[in-house]
Amino acid sequence: MSFASHIKKLDWGLIIPAVLLVCFGLAGIYSTCVAKNTFSNLEKQIVFFAVGFLIMVVISFFDYRILKDNSYLILILYGICLMMLVGLHFFAPDIRGTKGWYKIGFLSLDPIEPTKIVLVVLLAKYFSMRHVEMYKFRNIVFSGLYVLLPALFIFIKPDLGGTTVVVSIWLGILLVSGIKLKHFIILSLCFLLAAGIAWNFLLKDYQKQRITAFIFPYDYLGASWSQNQTKISVGSGQIFGQGMGKGSQVQYGFLPEPHTDFIFSVLAEEWGLVGIFALFTVYGFLVWRVLKIAIESTSNFPRLFATGFAIILTAQFFINIGMNLSFLPVVGIYLPFISYGGSGLIGNFIALGILQSIKIRR
Repeated sequence: MSFASHIKKLDWGLIIPAVLLVCFGLAGIYSTCVAKNTFSNLEKQIVFFAVGFLIMVVISFFDYRILKDNSYLILILYGICLMMLVGLHFFAPDIRGTKGWYKIGFLSLDPIEPTKIVLVVLLAKYFSMRHVEMYKFRNIVFSGLYVLLPALFIFIKPDLGGTTVVVSIWLGILLVSGIKLKHFIILSLCFLLAAGIAWNFLLKDYQKQRITAFIFPYDYLGASWSQNQTKISVGSGQIFGQGMGKGSQVQYGFLPEPHTDFIFSVLAEEWGLVGIFALFTVYGFLVWRVLKIAIESTSNFPRLFATGFAIILTAQFFINIGMNLSFLPVVGIYLPFISYGGSGLIGNFIALGILQSIKIRR
């Protein structure tokens, strides 16, 4: 197959919305760069996008069944991810009380991002081999053990948001694979018990403050500052927004982390309800195209992988938007394809590359 014919076979229904979302993100990052009078983040994000897009195309040339048929390769990738997560506690710099990224020169590597993709591959492999035995509780337990280790290492980073997404991947794939109601009830009770233990013995004070600030948002100059500023930012956008680079909350520095966790508030303030409706439309179309690949797949592995990636996109989208609209506590979740960050952007394009391989070879 020639390069040109291969490019024609790519699913442009996946590529176009992903690129549009990146453009939304670049617009938001540009505004934050104007506020800081430095455009290094914008320049780096463009490079991350170019690298991610190229990796997606390269991966599309490989047969996805290499992953499906090679258990040892999946376990090796899983082991590498675990080692990178453990290594954070020894080699990562301490940034605001969190060891979340490896510093490599002027770049940062967040090992949670490849871990998400590898977990989707691993769970897709696991459940595709045991699809007719999902009624057995032991399969739920064993699959949970694969998720427990990275979830635990992510939780003690500490990163409550990353832990939530990893667990959401497992629960989502469980529901899609088929699970008995009584098993689901047992899992729900276990999560309630784990939440109680975490609150009393594991969560740090600032994590508890984020949750209590969500319930009682009255500490305007303290724990509730972020959520109150995002509400002001989103509300001030009104119908048509204040214009790109003209959002007062961004330009005057009131909005915290505007290029990552709260970039949605930047877009809402500057583009208004019209821009946000366009953003939701593009995002919904992307998720639909991912699920379309899942529905049209003829075997369980590609179906579960596509479903798992759709779960990542949906979970992070709703958690991030919920944070920005004060519907959920602030837990540090970025907006896929939009927020600044090379690890997340490149990781998502890697997943798109695998989906392209599935689409071409199904």
